[in-house]
Amino acid sequence: MSTNSFLQLGSIEVLIVRKPIKNLHLSVLPPAGRVRVTSPENMKDDAIRTLIATRLPWIKRQQSKFAGQERQTKRSYVSGESCYFFGKRYRLELVYKNDVPAVFLKGKNKIVLQVRPKSTIAKRHEIMTEWYRKQLHPVVEDLITKWQKRVGVNVSYWGIKQMKTRWGTCNHKRARILINLELAKKPIACVEYVIVHELLHVIEKKHSEKFVALMAKYIPKWKSIKEELNSFVLSYEEWKY
Repeated sequence: MSTNSFLQLGSIEVLIVRKPIKNLHLSVLPPAGRVRVTSPENMKDDAIRTLIATRLPWIKRQQSKFAGQERQTKRSYVSGESCYFFGKRYRLELVYKNDVPAVFLKGKNKIVLQVRPKSTIAKRHEIMTEWYRKQLHPVVEDLITKWQKRVGVNVSYWGIKQMKTRWGTCNHKRARILINLELAKKPIACVEYVIVHELLHVIEKKHSEKFVALMAKYIPKWKSIKEELNSFVLSYEEWKY
């Protein structure tokens, strides 16, 4: 169980999520740079406020990055809109047809979205989302198979999920990982980086020196790939806490 509350520190509103954990975690979340603190259940507001105050320069730097980052406009799924698929920009071509809805690539720079007449925006979104999922699935499967052998771990479960604040997650004890569906829009190198990152969390739970050393061993350029991933065009989302 968790309880939520808010703290105001100057112009910054902070969501406080209290959980049965030992350590406090501070996050600045995309796309608007909202601030969230996950804290132990018994931690006082004053202690949390003190921590936030010491991290204000870092918080403002992260918020500035999000503010200056390119993002797509709200999706209507009509012809001419930009779509991203594994790091490449495509133009959407909307086709109405009394047939089974479909999505497919056309030429070098178009994605065709075929829908029934009078199809709603919500339905188009659903069709596109499912297409992205189907395209990402075999890529993730191949990369997990490849990297499990290289790093010497085996996951008990992996899946693809639409997530708001993380590119991937790992349940260390159960060796279960989830990969963000949004990675279908990012370069393959970024997908691989996230998968290796989460697989290594099966070995090392925290972002310790050991974890960083493992990342450097298996993906020497991981820092530049991470920077590319986090600076890539953001999707339009009305994200909430």
